[in-house]
Amino acid sequence: MAAIPVLKLSLLDGDRNDKDKFIGLLNEAAHDVGFFYLSDHGVAASFLTEVREQTRKFFLLSEEEKLSVSMINSPHFRGYNRAGNELTNGKADWREQFDIGAERKPYNLTDKDPIWMGLHGFNQWPASLPELKNTLLFYNNILTNISLRLLRSLASGLGLPENSFDKIYGDTPNEHIKLIRYPRCKKITETQGVGAHKDSGLLTLILQDENKGLQVKTTDNKWVDVSPIDNTFVVNLGELLELATNGYLKATVHKVLAPAGENDRISVAYFLGASLDSVVPVFRLPAELTSDSSFIETDPNNPLLRDVGLNYMKGRLRSHPDVAKKYYAEWGNFL
Repeated sequence: MAAIPVLKLSLLDGDRNDKDKFIGLLNEAAHDVGFFYLSDHGVAASFLTEVREQTRKFFLLSEEEKLSVSMINSPHFRGYNRAGNELTNGKADWREQFDIGAERKPYNLTDKDPIWMGLHGFNQWPASLPELKNTLLFYNNILTNISLRLLRSLASGLGLPENSFDKIYGDTPNEHIKLIRYPRCKKITETQGVGAHKDSGLLTLILQDENKGLQVKTTDNKWVDVSPIDNTFVVNLGELLELATNGYLKATVHKVLAPAGENDRISVAYFLGASLDSVVPVFRLPAELTSDSSFIETDPNNPLLRDVGLNYMKGRLRSHPDVAKKYYAEWGNFL
């Protein structure tokens, strides 16, 4: 992993040669690195600036206003968390954040319903920043469309029908946006912005500000900076694609360092997950792309589950033990 490649999405709008070039480069990046920059994506720079500005406005709200939409109010794991409230690998992440998901009517759960049905529900929105809702839901739709183009291009590059991953995505995908502020920290060596991890979904698209902090782990166990590039998204693959291709596509370990300088760091992460009621299949790939052994590296303390809803709920319960204790205490053994 000498460098993280930059791919131009606009090539998909060109002729057959341009499309084939993009699909080839995407397949290479997804297999070799698991991370890439996406440029020429068609999203106006002015709109991306607006998303970042509204993110900053949210974190400038008073403590009282932010706590009024605290995640502890939501059994669906939506809302605000102070820095230190979320855990990665059992250690507190030094970031404050605001989580939203797809706006869906919650279920009236019974003891017979699967636990993951509790993830469906409405978001919380700050009353003093009414424009945030429309901006983020519009942003969600734009990035969903981009992500689906990437998924279908990945399928084509693997020699599969381009709609092969649609069965995992389904009619009710688990879309998720996280607004993140990393406060500056004097002891960067002692504090994690976010601990080392793989993302659990299909694809992640990250909108960075001008401050670096995101790092990717290389195959020789070194950390490489994913430095900001104007008007690009940083894209990484999640564990569901790794599972579906028996490890041919890479979900790469990454982390975020707490800022050591004078500036806070702002990031907006979009996650395309799968339908919560889906089960991840293993796709049969062309012989030249496979071997007899699995490429998947799994953490025995955090095993991957092919049942999407259970896998995602496992992550939520571990990351937010306060919400888990309040709404899902009877599932303590699930952790």
